[in-house]
Amino acid sequence: MSCFFAPVSRAATMLDPCPNSADCLEMDIFAASERLMGMDDRVWARHANPWSVYTRFSCLPLIVLAIWSRDWIGWWCLLPVALALVWTWLNPRLFSPPATMDGWAAHAVLGERVFLARAKQPIPAEHQRMAIRLTWVSAAGAVVLIYGLAALEVWPTVTGLIVTIGGKLWFCDRMAWLYRESADRAEGTSP
Repeated sequence: MSCFFAPVSRAATMLDPCPNSADCLEMDIFAASERLMGMDDRVWARHANPWSVYTRFSCLPLIVLAIWSRDWIGWWCLLPVALALVWTWLNPRLFSPPATMDGWAAHAVLGERVFLARAKQPIPAEHQRMAIRLTWVSAAGAVVLIYGLAALEVWPTVTGLIVTIGGKLWFCDRMAWLYRESADRAEGTSP
């Protein structure tokens, strides 16, 4: 499955704003997330399926609904929370690899792979800065979301959910852009 990611490894002339990337906090957070999900080349290839990418956006709302259900069903909410977490882990594994890697969803996943490999293969500084900023946007939304869930307040919960998902969606779009740029550079079709 690594053939899906071959153009990425040839884009060797990009700049990395964090030359000692192994020491960067944000690198550790992204890498830890990848390890936590148990993502390998086979799983990444399956996750590039548009069905996987688009249904992935259901994970956080399902987790939120499951946590909110504590108000209705008490400790039994742990069952829907567990099911939502299983769905989160299962989602990138459930679908077959896409027939083509030409769509936005596949490019977003491939771009995320490029981003995660930035310690070995530097990426343009503007993409790294924007990815970090968008992660902070999602994190800020998550803080509001957590408050809303803890207090069982509808508006902070909904606002936090929208900001968190919006930041992630924008991050995915940025990763699609990063992949297209990386692939163009590898093929020698961009400046």
